[in-house]
Amino acid sequence: MRSAATQPARLYHTPLSPFSRKVRLVLAEKRIEVELAEERYWEQGSELFRRNPAGKIPVLRLDGMLLAESQAICEYLDETVPVPPLMPDGAAGRYEVRRLCAWFDDKFNSEVTKPVLTERVWKKVQKSGYPDSRVVKAGLAAVKAHIDYMHSLLEERRWLAGPTISIADFAAAAHFSCLDYISDVDWDRSDLVRQWYATIKSRPAFRNVLADQLPGLHPASHYALLDF
Repeated sequence: MRSAATQPARLYHTPLSPFSRKVRLVLAEKRIEVELAEERYWEQGSELFRRNPAGKIPVLRLDGMLLAESQAICEYLDETVPVPPLMPDGAAGRYEVRRLCAWFDDKFNSEVTKPVLTERVWKKVQKSGYPDSRVVKAGLAAVKAHIDYMHSLLEERRWLAGPTISIADFAAAAHFSCLDYISDVDWDRSDLVRQWYATIKSRPAFRNVLADQLPGLHPASHYALLDF
């Protein structure tokens, strides 16, 4: 029997979870082969709490371990598979990457991703009610300030956290790709942000993410286009 340590890597994920996508993008950028197992955590029989007592996705089975928390997973992958590097060498650079990851995974998620996806996607998928248009409008209004902030960063930097691509870019792109699936990003607000997303979207690591399909919920017509 194959031991736990030699089992193939497996990611328990949900397709339109920005945290799952963040880990998927880093895995792909590192060229780590992984099996994807969709975790429908809202259904009876889900084993999510057995894999992660915090009840959060994603969970990565790797090297005989079950790894949880997207930021911790991504930094573990960067340390154990150092090429290509996705964290800067210096402490100040690593701080900036972590600060921006927290910006998107905490602030952006609570103000934009979570409320918009809850109303427009998860209520339909989970059959838990009808969308509240007021919540959606508030989320889409909030995203404008975030795009403006990203624009200000990209005026000074090639990538969000500095001169090289980092986990911060994948964290941000993961959130934006979820919103773009349902066509909820005003790309006309900033040419710099549009160009940043088009560049990261064109990377081979993005291919599997762009192939995602939710039953009964088709992506926007431009979702998988590199020139949008």
